[in-house]
Amino acid sequence: MTSIPPEMKERYEEARRLIESSKDIKIYSHTDCDGISSGAILTGILKKIGRQLGKDFDIEIVNLDVLENVPIEHELTIFSDLGSGQPVDKNANKDSKILILDHHPPLREIDYCDTVDYDYLEINPIFYGIDGSQEVCGGGLCYLLAKEFGFTDLSWLGILAAIGDIQNGKTGKLEGLNRTILKDAEDEGLVNIINNDLSLYGRQTRPLFVALSYFSDVNLEITNDQNRALDLLKRLGINTRNPVNDTSIRSCDLSQQDKFKLIKELINMITREIPSRYAIHAPKLVMGESYEFANEEKYTFLRDASEFSTAMNACVRNERPEVALKLLDLTIKRNEILSDNKVSVDIESDRAVVLDELEEISKAHRFYLAQNIKMIGESDSIVQMKNLQYFDGEGIRSNVVGTIAGMVLSQGDWRKPMIAFTQVSEENDDLKISLRCSKLLAYDGVHFGKIIRKVSQSLGGNGGGHDVACGAYIRKDQKEEFFEMMNNELEGKLVLD
Repeated sequence: MTSIPPEMKERYEEARRLIESSKDIKIYSHTDCDGISSGAILTGILKKIGRQLGKDFDIEIVNLDVLENVPIEHELTIFSDLGSGQPVDKNANKDSKILILDHHPPLREIDYCDTVDYDYLEINPIFYGIDGSQEVCGGGLCYLLAKEFGFTDLSWLGILAAIGDIQNGKTGKLEGLNRTILKDAEDEGLVNIINNDLSLYGRQTRPLFVALSYFSDVNLEITNDQNRALDLLKRLGINTRNPVNDTSIRSCDLSQQDKFKLIKELINMITREIPSRYAIHAPKLVMGESYEFANEEKYTFLRDASEFSTAMNACVRNERPEVALKLLDLTIKRNEILSDNKVSVDIESDRAVVLDELEEISKAHRFYLAQNIKMIGESDSIVQMKNLQYFDGEGIRSNVVGTIAGMVLSQGDWRKPMIAFTQVSEENDDLKISLRCSKLLAYDGVHFGKIIRKVSQSLGGNGGGHDVACGAYIRKDQKEEFFEMMNNELEGKLVLD
C-alpha cells in the first residue's frame, strides 16, 4: 500500500486547522460521481465536527465553466474534485481562505501559496509524483482529510468516488493511495473485495445473459444479442437460473468455477477478434476486482460500487445532485447506527423516499439514453475517418453525450475512438466534444485525454480527462478542423489491421 508523502501529510494537517478555525464555509464540487462523493465526505466532516464547533456551511455542485467567476465571499471556500485547473482565486481578497482538494493537472506550482497575501492551500497528488488518474481521485483526497479527523467510517465514499472516476480502469483494481483507502473501508467492515471477478457491469441487478450482451470493448457474437449470450451460458453448462429464488442468475451469484469457465471462454472469443498485438491485454477486459458495500442489500444497485456510481451520475446528469447528496448523507448516518448494531426506522424510511426519487430519475435517464441510441442507430449517422469515428449529437444534452458515445461504441468499430459533439447549452453555441473508446487502446499506451487536451488547446479551447473517457470544449466553427487535427494526431498510434 502507498503511504501519504510527509509533505502532503503536513498539508492535510494544515487543512484540518483551516477547517477547525472557520465557521462559515462554502464548498464547490464537481458534477459527477467523484464530485458528489467528495462533497458528501466534506459535508460529512463538517456535520460531525459541527456538533461541537457550530459550523455553518453550504455546498454547490458546479460545472467547470463557472469556476472562473465564482464569488469568494465566505470565511473559507473549499473546492473539491476541481479548482486545480481553473483560476478559482480570481475574486479572492486579503481576508480569503481557500482550500483545493483536486487530482487534475494543476495550473499553479506547489509554492503558489507563498506568492499571495491570503490563505491558500492546494492539495494535489501530482505535486508529489502520484498519478491522479489511477492512484487517487477527488473523493479519495477528501477522504484522506476525513481520516485526519479520525472519520475512517467515510472511507467507503472514497471507494465510490474512485470507481465512479474509473480509477481501476487500467488494471482492473484499485491501486496506490486508493488501495490504502480500500484497506480502511475493509477494516471498517464497509466494503467487501471480490478477487478475480468477472468484470461485467450490472453484477447485482442484471441477469447474466443481459450483462454479457452489453459487452462492447470488442464486438463479439454476443454483443447486442441476448439470445446468443444465453446460448453461450448453456453451452458452457452454466445454470441460467438461481436455484435459491428461481430468478435469472446474476454475475454476483456465480461460483468461482463458473466464473473462470466464462472468463476463459470470453478471453478466447476476444482473442479471435483482435490483432495479435492486443492479445496480452484480453484478460484485463473480463477479469478484475469488484467492490461491494457490505451494509447494502444484495441484488440492489447500492450493493455494487460500479452500479451505485452510475446512479450518482444519473442524478447530476439530470440536474438533481441534491438527491444524490441526500442519499449519501443518509447512508453515512445509517452506517454509523449499524456499526452499533442498531436500526433507525426514521433513517430507513427517509432513505426509502430518496430511493424512490432516485428510481424515477434513473428511469427517465435510461429512457433518454435508449431513445437517443436508437435514433443514432436508425439514422446510420456514424462518420468513419481513418483513425476515429464520430456522430453529430445535435439535440442531445451536453451532460450525457459522453455516456451515449460510450454506448454507441458497440455500433461502430472498436479499433477507433468514438467521438460525439453537441451544443453546450441553449445559451452557449460552443461545442461539447466527448470521446469514448475500448480499454484495449489505452492498454496499448494511447492516452486520449492528453491528445484531446492538446488538440482543443491549440484551437483556443480546453479539454482533457482519462485515457478512455475524455472531452473538450471548442467553438462551433472549429468542428471540421478539430476532427482533422485529431485524426492526424492519432496517425500511427492505433492498430487498425
